[in-house]
Amino acid sequence: MAELLRRHWDTAVLLAARVLGSPDMARDAVQEAAIAAMTNLERLRSPERFGAWFCGIALNVSRGWLRQLRSEVPGLRPDLASRSPDPAEAAEIADTAARVRGAIAALADGQQDAVRLFYLQGLSHREVAEELGISIGAVKARLHQARAALAPKLIQFTVTPEAEERTVTATDAEEWAEVQVSEVRRSQHEDPWRREYVMVLAERDGDRTLPIWIGTAEATVLALMLESVETPRPFPYKLATGLVEAAGSRITEVRITRLLDSIFYASVVVQGPDGPREVDARPSDAVNLAVVSGAPIRLNTSLFGLVLPPGCPEPPSLPVATVDIAAEAQLRMREHAKRYGPQPGEAAGDPPA
Repeated sequence: MAELLRRHWDTAVLLAARVLGSPDMARDAVQEAAIAAMTNLERLRSPERFGAWFCGIALNVSRGWLRQLRSEVPGLRPDLASRSPDPAEAAEIADTAARVRGAIAALADGQQDAVRLFYLQGLSHREVAEELGISIGAVKARLHQARAALAPKLIQFTVTPEAEERTVTATDAEEWAEVQVSEVRRSQHEDPWRREYVMVLAERDGDRTLPIWIGTAEATVLALMLESVETPRPFPYKLATGLVEAAGSRITEVRITRLLDSIFYASVVVQGPDGPREVDARPSDAVNLAVVSGAPIRLNTSLFGLVLPPGCPEPPSLPVATVDIAAEAQLRMREHAKRYGPQPGEAAGDPPA
């Protein structure tokens, strides 16, 4: 029990702090949640979901404390201006909230669950995966699909004509710099699930760089390609590029466009029979496609010089370099082939699924 509590303690404290606004009170609330978890352990129906269950208890305790604190705060003096929104603002906020809830309700069931757990309840990717009984990659895919589905619905009432005009003007004024992947690095951690991977984009004709944190699979494939490791069968990015070319099109460039709510956005420009088309993509996928196809990578120059958020390590502090990541992947492929042999339709040395 102590090991389980240690494993999920920091996440529970973070969630409690979001509710209470005080790290000290959050730690006290999680302490109470730990006692509640130990005394009500028989209520845990799925032991493999202990983390989500414990964090849920911590959130409930924090919300209860918050209600109690609010009831103890004395009323404002008549000569102080209220910080609450006026009736018009309150109505606008309520209308916006109703529209957002309606947009979420229109999503596919799996996407709805992922959005509510990740964005509304504040669970991590791993905790959402445990709660839904799916992989972390599937969680990220559902969130990405949900964001793509929500964007056109929410933009209708979040962007005014004046704001839209400013956006067009800003886009016209954007400056782009051609970049290349200088390296891929990762942290040294015994638990593979807790390893951090970063790709570093470097300006071709300058000395500016931009680190972007990416997933394990995307980083591994990128490292293999940067080290020119030959594989018997094509990776998904080679397959995607081949399909584009088979359809009479080609990838002409990749753009890293913006940063919004700590998430980088990118697009892939495809030249097809009917002209160029821009396809939304994650930077990690877009850059992998660019490396495979040889297309240039262009970066919005406003992204250079971003300050890393607290707790994010600087890329040089991540000890495992590109060549080591590629070598580890090769070793895993050889061990997989030795242990299981080639599967039907595969050659020996194919990467494990």
